[in-house]
Amino acid sequence: MILLDLFLGFFRVGCFSFGGAYGAIPLIRDVVLSYGWLDEETLVYFIAVSESTPGPIMVNLATYIGSSQAGFWGAATATLAVVFPSFLIILLIAAVFQKFLKHRAVQAVLGGLKPCMIGIVLATGIYMVLGNMKADSSEHFNFRAILLTLFLLAVLLVQKFLRKKKLDPISFLLLSAVLGALLYGI
Repeated sequence: MILLDLFLGFFRVGCFSFGGAYGAIPLIRDVVLSYGWLDEETLVYFIAVSESTPGPIMVNLATYIGSSQAGFWGAATATLAVVFPSFLIILLIAAVFQKFLKHRAVQAVLGGLKPCMIGIVLATGIYMVLGNMKADSSEHFNFRAILLTLFLLAVLLVQKFLRKKKLDPISFLLLSAVLGALLYGI
């Protein structure tokens, strides 16, 4: 039964996640919490690990959650379920709709989806930042998390606006990991 639940839950995520993995995080959160597979805090840790490992975040997250629920077969089932809709859609687009992508109506629909995806990604980011500011599900603030977040934001802003360079994601992840280890202690 758990394999069927994993397949149906992540198939739904795969069907309705537009805009990439960050747009899928709210859908994954809803599925995971509705089935009771993980609690909110553990899900945030899974998201952090999924972002830090190679590969698409959505696939990594499905694999980790599936593995935590049903081992190897759970991981395989959740991963297949989350990528299968995209595979079918891309196959369909490549075979049939390639000529329609240049039409004004299709471009208008795609143009309308972009702001929606930006809003979903921004809301997810804000939700994760605010959730990280609380200390272990209590009402007190986690000042180390606030300090780390503000410092990393300052680094991004300095890189972007003063140095006019984009910060390498790998360097940023390594900096975050080192600062997290220093602030939280190894």
